[in-house]
Amino acid sequence: MGIRFYSFYPGRANRLRFKKRLGIVWWVTWRMVVLASFVILINKTCIGTQCSKPIVTPTDSVNVATTLQDSVYGAIYALRIQHPDIVMAQCIEESGHFTSRLFVDGHNCTGMKVPSTRPTLAVGVLYGHACFNSWYECLVDYALWQTAFARNLSRDEYFAYLDRVYAEKKPQYAVAAKSLYSEIKSYLGITTVTGVRVLIRYDIENISEDTYKKALKTVFCELPVDDYYEEEFAYEGRTFSVEFLPGQFDQRADSAEQCVKLLKEDEDVIIRSATTYVIEGQITDEQFEAIKKHCINPVDSRETGMDKPETLTDHFEDPADVAIFDGFSSMPEKELKDLYDSLGLAMTFKDFLHIQKYFAQDEKRDPSMTEIRVLDTYWSDHCRHTTFSTELKNVTFEDGYYRAPIEDSYNDYLDNFKILYKDRDDKFVCLMDLALLAMKKLKKDGKLDDQEESDEINACSIVVPVEVDGKTEEWLVNFKNETHHLPPEIEPFGGAATCLGGAIRDPLSGRTYVYQAMRVTGAADPTRPLSETLKGKLPQRKLVNSAANGYSSYGNQIGLATGYVKEVYHPNYVAKRMEIGAVMGAAPRRAVQRLNSDPGDRIILLGGRTGRDGIGGATGSSKAHNTQSTAVCGAEVQKGNAPTERKIQRLFRREEVSYIIKKCNDFGAGGVSVAIGELADGLRVQLDKVPKKYAGLDGTELAISESQERMAVVVAPENVDQFLAYAKEENLEAVEVAIVTEEPRLILEWRGKEIVNLKRSFLDTNGAHQETDVAVEMPVKEDNYFHTYAVEGVADALAVGDVKKAWETTLSDLNVCSQKGLVEMFDGSIGAGSVYMPYGGRYQLTETQSMVAKLPVAEGKCDTVTMMAYGFDPYLSSWSPYHGSSFAVLESVARIVAAGGDYSKIRFTFQEYFRRMSEDPKRWSQPFAALLGAYQAQMKFGLPSIGGKDSMSGSFNEIDVPPTLVSFAVDIAKEGDIITPELKKTGHALVFFRAKRDAYDLPDYDQVMKLYDVIHSLIQKGAIVSAYAPDASGLAAALSKMAFGNKLGVTIADSVAAEELFANCMGSIVAEVNGADTTVILDAMEAAGLGHDVSVIGSVNDSRNFIYKDMSLSIEEALKDWVTPLEKVFPTRATEDKDPVDTGLYQAKEIYVCKNKVAKPKVFIPVFPGTNCEYDSAKAFERAGAEPIVKVFKNQSAEDIRDSVEVFAKAIDQAQMIMFPGGFSAGDEPEGSAKFFATAFRNEKMKEAVMDLLNNRDGLALGICNGFQALIKLGLVPYGQIHTQQADAPTLTYNTIGRHISKMVYTKVVSDKSPWLAQATLGQTYCNPASHGEGRFVASKEWLDKLFANGQVATQYVDEAGNPTMDEEWNVNGSYMAIEGITSPDGRVFGKMAHSERRGESVAINIYGEQDMKIFESGVAYFK
Repeated sequence: MGIRFYSFYPGRANRLRFKKRLGIVWWVTWRMVVLASFVILINKTCIGTQCSKPIVTPTDSVNVATTLQDSVYGAIYALRIQHPDIVMAQCIEESGHFTSRLFVDGHNCTGMKVPSTRPTLAVGVLYGHACFNSWYECLVDYALWQTAFARNLSRDEYFAYLDRVYAEKKPQYAVAAKSLYSEIKSYLGITTVTGVRVLIRYDIENISEDTYKKALKTVFCELPVDDYYEEEFAYEGRTFSVEFLPGQFDQRADSAEQCVKLLKEDEDVIIRSATTYVIEGQITDEQFEAIKKHCINPVDSRETGMDKPETLTDHFEDPADVAIFDGFSSMPEKELKDLYDSLGLAMTFKDFLHIQKYFAQDEKRDPSMTEIRVLDTYWSDHCRHTTFSTELKNVTFEDGYYRAPIEDSYNDYLDNFKILYKDRDDKFVCLMDLALLAMKKLKKDGKLDDQEESDEINACSIVVPVEVDGKTEEWLVNFKNETHHLPPEIEPFGGAATCLGGAIRDPLSGRTYVYQAMRVTGAADPTRPLSETLKGKLPQRKLVNSAANGYSSYGNQIGLATGYVKEVYHPNYVAKRMEIGAVMGAAPRRAVQRLNSDPGDRIILLGGRTGRDGIGGATGSSKAHNTQSTAVCGAEVQKGNAPTERKIQRLFRREEVSYIIKKCNDFGAGGVSVAIGELADGLRVQLDKVPKKYAGLDGTELAISESQERMAVVVAPENVDQFLAYAKEENLEAVEVAIVTEEPRLILEWRGKEIVNLKRSFLDTNGAHQETDVAVEMPVKEDNYFHTYAVEGVADALAVGDVKKAWETTLSDLNVCSQKGLVEMFDGSIGAGSVYMPYGGRYQLTETQSMVAKLPVAEGKCDTVTMMAYGFDPYLSSWSPYHGSSFAVLESVARIVAAGGDYSKIRFTFQEYFRRMSEDPKRWSQPFAALLGAYQAQMKFGLPSIGGKDSMSGSFNEIDVPPTLVSFAVDIAKEGDIITPELKKTGHALVFFRAKRDAYDLPDYDQVMKLYDVIHSLIQKGAIVSAYAPDASGLAAALSKMAFGNKLGVTIADSVAAEELFANCMGSIVAEVNGADTTVILDAMEAAGLGHDVSVIGSVNDSRNFIYKDMSLSIEEALKDWVTPLEKVFPTRATEDKDPVDTGLYQAKEIYVCKNKVAKPKVFIPVFPGTNCEYDSAKAFERAGAEPIVKVFKNQSAEDIRDSVEVFAKAIDQAQMIMFPGGFSAGDEPEGSAKFFATAFRNEKMKEAVMDLLNNRDGLALGICNGFQALIKLGLVPYGQIHTQQADAPTLTYNTIGRHISKMVYTKVVSDKSPWLAQATLGQTYCNPASHGEGRFVASKEWLDKLFANGQVATQYVDEAGNPTMDEEWNVNGSYMAIEGITSPDGRVFGKMAHSERRGESVAINIYGEQDMKIFESGVAYFK
């Protein structure tokens, strides 16, 4: 009962002593009547007694205590306190038989703390607890608490009320604590800290004793790697705890609740989590505060005390009715301006006047608060691109050398504007039109015949003919880029996560399956010291890491392959971080209908529930920010729930579901008011039906909350029930909330009243018409970016003839150096469709420049692939936004061409990100010039941008982000077209294809297009075997990156000038060519009239050195230069252990033989919240000849859980195999992998079905990654049976590096005992993707010896030579004895970490080694 630190609730640590006290209590029950009458006397004696006058002293006899005990019990009974025996035992325990100092001096017999949320009789604080005038008043206060918070609980529930558990990783597994300790000492510079402990705290309410006992060692902790403490723990040093702010999504607590409900589905348990830090050592108050500041982001979290709350049940006051702005319509302008200023709106005052005029003249009434907030959201820059839609009245150009091409581009735009909008007076010049006009003109000219025509705009969409099993089908290919610049700036984890979530939900709402993502971000230098952090800003190091964790966590959980990751560094991104997610989606066209919403159609809301998170997100991201505003914008950050997003992905991938959706919109910016409000001109929305996360939300909050993972779909009335049933099958909550009406008005009802009733025509005005002038500034010729070296320090090195220094300086530049530690956080292999891994070659050190993926065809063979690449240089754009956007387009095209793509089929989407605009015409120069450059590039290439996203809020105080226009190029190709960038073979020639610039330093588009045509043709012929598109840093960097992957050397020809190695050659391409094909290449270039634009610049050597004249730089030296700069920010290893592991091979004398043969075995694949490998696993088994049975576990209600248990047990009975697939079981929470998964299978019915399969039917079980984690927690490996995990059992825990690892691993089969490995070769090395955060196999020496002796160690991590090793480069998670997979004693249950199911034709083609271990084929063959 929290005797020392906490409040008065009965705790598990004292439960046994507490129950003994209950025995003492029972004997006094018969004296209740006597004691009740005695209360009056006691009352007279005690009331008025002050804290300083104790009733008894510690020296009083036991008889006195016993008499007092009788009196207290009588008072408890007289006050009608519920469960008096429990309360009496509590009083005895808390007061130490009424002799404790707290009781003697403070008359506190219950351990009460001073409450903060109710009236109290406490008169002070003593020893951290409440002090009372008498013990009777203490009991009266207890009765008040019980009435307020614990009324009507059963005796068992009351006894179990509000438990607290701490879980702490054992020292050898305390990765988070070690990491924080390192950060405190090295980054914060607090060297007197001697140790750090990190504990996860769970407060649990409404849990029964039996359920608690089960959950303690399976849900709240994991015995092999955790220590646990009930109620309190001993510590030395200082401590503080951190919890989420109210209303923020706590995935750990949510997952813990779900796990506990699996143990007893009828219990309505409530759990809250916190993280407790213990800082050991001598530190000052100031240093302690610095540590807390480092650990707590006040936007989403807060410090919380060590005391228990009185209850975990949230008590929300009933919200007031929505306010009406009385007198608004006739308010004088000065008063109106005061009102406008008080509301903190994103709209302009001109918009506010526009609203007043509308309500005065059209509605003839005053608006509600909700209407103002809805309009502010609807017309926000984020939703309606109001800055981009501002009319540009007078455009002037400064004089300067580059004026001619820039002004010519504008004149060309005006000429086409007149052609396209002839006889139209509703069109005007604006940034939006400038962004779209090239596409419109090219479409008019017949150069955009593949665009999907639809009023339902969700993402860029093109129609692509593809061959599936030899038959041509039409597919929709969607792509979309999304930004989240403000949210990651103030809450990087959640902000970056929902950046990706928002990108996904656009094509997903278009009913395409999103299968690959790209992440491009912008930051200031994260290696700078903490002391340089701007006031009001998070440190860049914390920003880049937290944002990466958020984005990767979200994408990894939902099963989206991140094919490319790049962070761009520029000092001005300190103003506001850039966070861009770009995604690819696809679906067969037959599954998607694009229909209008008709009167009577219904709107169904499905997915997550609504909370206060995200309220104001659209308006918040549309504001410029300063030191004060970033501190109060926490509510503007949405919180993502990845498992729910995965469920929506599954639902929409089903063709029968997709087909009955007439129209769909995702809940991004604006919430209900926009997501539903955009689906039809006339709508009546019932806000009372919108599912809520918690009570207390008012109508305005329900209308504009941007809580994530929600979709609004339009279905015909006759399809409502069917759609709701489909949603239920996928474990999704879905509710009908609105109806389409004839009258074009948006009506939102709450509590039976209309709180919004607006004309559609008024909503569509997007606010008042805005106008401005533009004064276009010219780039300074003398500062020409192309006439300088992109990397600082290169010019100085070359000036003294030190080419080696120039080379090393280039590799060490922030925008050149390795980001491998960052990239490895992102799962690049999920879906078994990634043609590239982000880093390739035998050593996985050649970074790719694009992402390529197979089309996500569910059934059949298809060789169509999609490609995406980005282009952007912030330094070039800072010199000239016009040139910056021109070369961004060129660079994105060059990277597609270097990968084997055909430039002529490319489609673009742009990301614009600029400083906040003002009335100053010069502030508009940057976006205007950048869009002109992009316009010109589109027109010259004849290739349109069919989408994009603008963000015009990149300002903080006086700092502006660099003018940013990122070009994303998308292409469609065949698997056979693709080549990889790593150098392949010694002796090959290196050929340089030069892209020319004109007199104004702009791309020579005619020459470039010819050049790319020739290169594409040569790649098709096989003459070019690898290629790379150098950026501004030059050839040296490009050749180095090409060489790193296979650690091959490069010899540069003497004819190449040293300056050429480091010169800006954006748009050019360097290629590796078989020596015999050099002539073919030169002839082809000559025939195209490009003979002067190609040269042989060197060759590939076997010396592992970069050689140029008398300079020699070894690969290892170069790698050190390349890897070091960001190693402390994004580490690639945590230990220097490189010891070999010598364990040999195990050859089984006999392998288990199946007696129950089956022609076509069935495999049961369960899908839990967070599972994301079921598609890959099912496809692998189908390919091997098995029949998958895939079932979703539903847990929305107790009935769902019971039903799912029955369904799962039946499916296991029908199957011969169980496949536990990978994923993130309930988000790998609570604080540990696969707990939800394992908890479900501990259900007696499911456990019985599994053991019957294994013991009586010769069945097999396989678990990969998360599935392996489930197997080991259940005991199926290594024991071969399900039982509670013991403290000495082998298990899987956090990778030594303390983060997610995604890379290809080499594993060797070291035992042939398992039927799963019957077709693998003993001693052979295989290569498969690993992608996990908790894959480190740990066990005691006794267990390790036993596993090897029994042949249960099936696979081990090995190096390039096939030797098991502890080297983290190969043993990626630091597993003991390099163990990657183990089996049950007889080999029939097999668990492994690497994803053997993620393979296929043209998958991971830049990785070297055999990928097929034939696990699935072996499993099927076992039954034949």
